[in-house]
Amino acid sequence: MTEESIRGDTFELVRDEGEDSRKLKGLTPRQIVSELDRYIVGQTDAKRAVAIALRNRWRRRMVPDDLRDEIAPKNIIMIGPTGVGKTEIARRLSRLAGAPLIKVEASKFTEVGYVGRDVESMVRDLVELGVKMVRDEENERVRLEAEQIAEERILDSLMPETATDPEFAHDDLGGKVEFTGGGGIREKLRMLWRKGKLDGRMVEIETTAQSMPFAQIFSSGGLEEVGFNLNEMMSNVLPRKTASRKVNARQAFDLLVQEETAKIIDQEAVKAKAVERVEQNGIIFVDEIDKIAGRGSSHGPDVSREGVQRDILPIVEGSTVATKYGMVKTDHVLFIAAGAFNMTKPSDLIPELQGRFPIRVELDALTKDDFIKILKDPENSLTRQYKALLDTENIEIEFSDDAIEEVAEMAQKVNESTENIGARRLHTIMEKVLEDISFDAPERQGEKVVVDREYVTSRMKDLVADEDLSRYIL
Repeated sequence: MTEESIRGDTFELVRDEGEDSRKLKGLTPRQIVSELDRYIVGQTDAKRAVAIALRNRWRRRMVPDDLRDEIAPKNIIMIGPTGVGKTEIARRLSRLAGAPLIKVEASKFTEVGYVGRDVESMVRDLVELGVKMVRDEENERVRLEAEQIAEERILDSLMPETATDPEFAHDDLGGKVEFTGGGGIREKLRMLWRKGKLDGRMVEIETTAQSMPFAQIFSSGGLEEVGFNLNEMMSNVLPRKTASRKVNARQAFDLLVQEETAKIIDQEAVKAKAVERVEQNGIIFVDEIDKIAGRGSSHGPDVSREGVQRDILPIVEGSTVATKYGMVKTDHVLFIAAGAFNMTKPSDLIPELQGRFPIRVELDALTKDDFIKILKDPENSLTRQYKALLDTENIEIEFSDDAIEEVAEMAQKVNESTENIGARRLHTIMEKVLEDISFDAPERQGEKVVVDREYVTSRMKDLVADEDLSRYIL
């Protein structure tokens, strides 16, 4: 997927710009919700809100230039208990749009002047992810060309020094190679290489040496805010060195493909494309925002609440952040905040920050029926995951409807009697139910195991009988 620069002064000129725009155009809000339904049970209001927000991105890019920059993203705040799908909605949304997304926890940031991560680091992390996405796409695009060049370099290393080189008289080369002049030997080697018969032969290749690995030690922490990469700076000053390595032909080929790929790709174009993608399509998911809600402090500076909110505010409002890939604007980055708000409420946030999250959606706590659907319906449901895992041991496992109902009922009961952690409770119960099968699987290959209600209760009866379930199921 490519990201082209947005140009043009009229609606017609920008209508069909870039593959990203075309992909977004094909995703209507109804289709987005339908895709999210494949993996997430319920939470229709939240799905509709993010679907509209994603569609608005395409709409903004289709309007005339003079108005496009004035249209700000409608940031979303999700309110609901843990384990109901807040993070999963954002993660699946980014996959649909092919957009760079990072998840950060608001509680890890501290006010400027105190030890801890500064809020601008979330933007730098997003840019790093964007660069990786674009670079991976470019690597895939030029891979065939890089492989062709690497193959020629491998053949150069495999070519015999003389026509009667004893190294090339073995059966693994299909008999003795006879010198016929021209490209006869090389083409025979090419044929054998492509059949994989030369993979184990040792060759000596020249590769670019990695210079100054220690520089990363200094650039990863204290110099984060300076906006440059010490490794890159020093590599431009010092000459690149080559190193000779002796490895087998297949390892050499992989190394040469990486090297040739790096030569073909325009790294500056990758950086520019990544910055544009982040600015236009980036999503930052700020979790645990309720942990920094609340104003005022009775004991000195409140570095974990209002101070952090005021530092986050300019990033959400739209500012320019210095990164090692250049200046990045956050004006059109979509922010999705989430929190349980058990002890606080959204109105406890400072008014300025509240105003930057105009869309608020409440996610419902999960019921027994929701748990049943989660266990059965999604494409990545727990029952399908366990079936696939045990299938690797040649064990066929089947879950009956009454077993699924029993697990769901038990999850609801434990959530009500202890801490409500939503669908994450299902992982704990399922792991406990299948503990014996998972442990004995290598010795039970070829068996078929039917998990029914009786099987579930037999594995959980001791825990159910104990009133203090939290001692066992956390």
